[in-house]
Amino acid sequence: MSGRAEPAENLIFVPKAAEIAREAGARLREFYAQGVETEYKGDVDIVTVADRAVEKLIRTRLGEAFPDHGVYGEEGTRERLEGEFRWYVDPLDGTTNFAHGFPQFCVSLGLEHRTMPVQRANLDHPAQGLKADEDGTLVAAVIYDPLRDEMFTAERGQGTQLNGKAAKVSRTRELAEALLGTGFPSRKRHASPNIHFYQEFTLRSHGVRRAGSAALDLAYVACGRMDAFWEFNLNPWDTAAGILLVEEAGGRVTDFAGARFRLKSDEILASNGLIHDELIGLFGDMFAGRDLAPIPTPEEFARNREQATPSSTNRTMGTPAGTKGPRDQETR
Repeated sequence: MSGRAEPAENLIFVPKAAEIAREAGARLREFYAQGVETEYKGDVDIVTVADRAVEKLIRTRLGEAFPDHGVYGEEGTRERLEGEFRWYVDPLDGTTNFAHGFPQFCVSLGLEHRTMPVQRANLDHPAQGLKADEDGTLVAAVIYDPLRDEMFTAERGQGTQLNGKAAKVSRTRELAEALLGTGFPSRKRHASPNIHFYQEFTLRSHGVRRAGSAALDLAYVACGRMDAFWEFNLNPWDTAAGILLVEEAGGRVTDFAGARFRLKSDEILASNGLIHDELIGLFGDMFAGRDLAPIPTPEEFARNREQATPSSTNRTMGTPAGTKGPRDQETR
């Protein structure tokens, strides 16, 4: 049952993968403390020496521990992809945060079983590998936050754990009471519609956080710190581990229409399951242009502010212009 703690001896892949992630995280802490030079692999998409060095370390350690497993890494590793198992590796999820000294990044390792199940094969064609564009079954996940020393782990059917203790999704039942997370692309930002979704979800929820690490956002949904997460155009190494964490913690992961999520999907919606249908309904309304609150332009904002400014006579008798009265103070 999802969310229950399991003895380590019942886990096949997580113990060694967690050991590798912890070693990789220690290397990230070293790089973080000394500072690293960055370079660009797009207009704003950056990569550091830490990304490459840590991916090399993980690739080596996975090869030693699981020599028959494939490795598909963000920084270009493509090894043994025809194998029965494949690790999706993000050596440093949250590179922009890391490069700026913002303490929100992690190591993410997700394991996919890519052999066709026996029940789908026939006697003439026994179990075999999947096509390149087909998803297998996610069977193990490790996300490690090296600055907080938090290890999120899961194996299929064994529940999700945070530092060895059972983790579960939240019990929030309404979007209005929910804390959400999202992200914005580092590439082709002008083409992303997410600012409009951010606007609507901010108005309809308890708040939206944009922390800069999709893997940690998914881990936070899994342990109940956030109630849902959505984003456009993520990669398999961003999501593979987090998906299993959420599902094994009792949550739900789909695309924006509620269909089964695929690793190469252009969209991901993960939640505690209780508010999932409400979120899907809102996505449907937004894509159809229904019930949207327009975002004021800076010009409109300035005009509205000018019209709302009290006269100079009234200013002398009340709250100074440009300040908020007690009822207007915003809480965060």
